[in-house]
Amino acid sequence: MDRAVPRSVEAVDEARQWGRLMELARIGAIPGDGVNRQALTALDREARRLLIGWAEAAGATVTVDAAANLWLRREGTDPGAAPVLTGSHMDSQPAGGRFDGIYGVVAGLEVLSALHQSGTVTRRPIEVVAWTNEEGSRFAPGCMGSMAWSGFRPVESFAGIADADGVRFGDALAEHLAAEADIPRRPLGFAPGAAPHAYIEAHIEQGPRLEAEGLEIGVVTGIQGSRWFEVTVSGDSAHAGTTPVSLRRDAVQDALRALNALNDAMHDPADVLRFTVGRIAVSPNSSNSVADMVRFSIDLRHPDAAVLGPRGDAIAGVVQAALRNCTATVAETFSAAPTEFDPGVVAAVEGAAAALECRHALMPSGAFHDAQFVSRVAPAGMVFVPSRAGISHNPAEYTAPAQLAAGTRVLAKALLDLAA
Repeated sequence: MDRAVPRSVEAVDEARQWGRLMELARIGAIPGDGVNRQALTALDREARRLLIGWAEAAGATVTVDAAANLWLRREGTDPGAAPVLTGSHMDSQPAGGRFDGIYGVVAGLEVLSALHQSGTVTRRPIEVVAWTNEEGSRFAPGCMGSMAWSGFRPVESFAGIADADGVRFGDALAEHLAAEADIPRRPLGFAPGAAPHAYIEAHIEQGPRLEAEGLEIGVVTGIQGSRWFEVTVSGDSAHAGTTPVSLRRDAVQDALRALNALNDAMHDPADVLRFTVGRIAVSPNSSNSVADMVRFSIDLRHPDAAVLGPRGDAIAGVVQAALRNCTATVAETFSAAPTEFDPGVVAAVEGAAAALECRHALMPSGAFHDAQFVSRVAPAGMVFVPSRAGISHNPAEYTAPAQLAAGTRVLAKALLDLAA
């Protein structure tokens, strides 16, 4: 490696990082090299304890806040200086992979380990954060930890949200914090005027572009906006064998009409808009009964607020116009505007990739990440590494050890430049 590269970047250890990722992947392992490690569970706490042990061995101090965000801090020569942050999340999808989220946390830890090993001193403190419940697969919406920390939503506002077993987020959080009562507590958020200096999140791409173009690094310029909706179509249950079709208020048939109309209304010839119906529930869900209720989710995304806003606003009207016999309600459950990352942080990541002679490109993120909410209060950016075949949220998710290490070296260089 070029002698102009700092010793701490050279000290990034590909084998050590891969070994830690594989050890964490055993916690919640499922068939096919997948992981099911849900937020605020015993498995989550087991993984966090493993991370804490590694962090303390690298000289970091560990704290936790009221949203259960876990913080690993390496002091700088000026402890009063605004810190430089990095991190991601440790929870997974129910049938998730070994790299989504957790790579960003382990990459941040690897930077701390490399700094410790090389004896490097920075002026600003560097902190690694593991955000709570980014995926939203147990408690929806996702990114609760970063939303609460950034002031986007109070952590108390999530308390009544229940998982599939009826466990409330507030109760799960209280149980989790009680189990980590031995870890020093820090305030949630930051004092007025004391925002972090910068935040960089490392992540697998979760898409095919980097691999397809033979690139090593994606320098992320921003995140497209998201709007989520829940649509409930209400009819009347009836006997499938005796009720004439002309007299039915069949929620399934009207839901199908609504979905067909929505597909037409959300069509984008440029294929930039993302319209997804990912969850459908039917009641009474019996093969010989007319359905009296269908509830389905909508996930709408676009990088341009001028498109996202009107398309999302049109959903309720499109649904109502499509119904023939039933009624419907449309509730927006989540909204996040498109995000443009800070030019200075983007430049730091791009400069690090160039200095390390990594093939790279500027690109947006299609998925939302905690960086989207951190960017509301601090300059933020992201580093992407390739995903094989673009697969993510799947046990087949894979990024090679060398690709992960390249991303961590770019992360280390950018963090050093911002913290020096």
